Amino acid sequence: MADHTEQSIVINADVSEVLAVIADFAHYPDWVTAAREATVLESDAQGRGLHVRFVLDAGVLADTYELRYTWDADGAGVSWTLVSSDLQRAQEGSYRLVQQVPGSTKVTYALMVDLQIPMISQLKRRAEKAITESALGDLKKRVEG
Repeated sequence: MADHTEQSIVINADVSEVLAVIADFAHYPDWVTAAREATVLESDAQGRGLHVRFVLDAGVLADTYELRYTWDADGAGVSWTLVSSDLQRAQEGSYRLVQQVPGSTKVTYALMVDLQIPMISQLKRRAEKAITESALGDLKKRVEG
């Protein structure tokens, strides 16, 4: 991932519990602040989403987009790329999970978004930072809640 934003958080749960929440796309609207819909269009043999459509409404920004997911064979993360979008030209992201001690997982979220409308690089990084902070905070609340 070329020019991206990356942040980490420690969640009081094991890797498998955190990854189960990340993989549960049907419930994203329950805990992801801007998510209005998440529909799995294609799944792998384990039932995890491979191709997912999202409807996002973040007030001033609304988008319908589809992502293609690749799940790590070792169960320690997932990455994705943009398939289609109304507003985005590209999106690449990943969650990397590292077990710290039993009941504690470090989650690192990396994100790169390129919009179809021109945006100053500094503003784009600031927006990505806000998205990653919010996503990690929401994920922590959902897993620990």
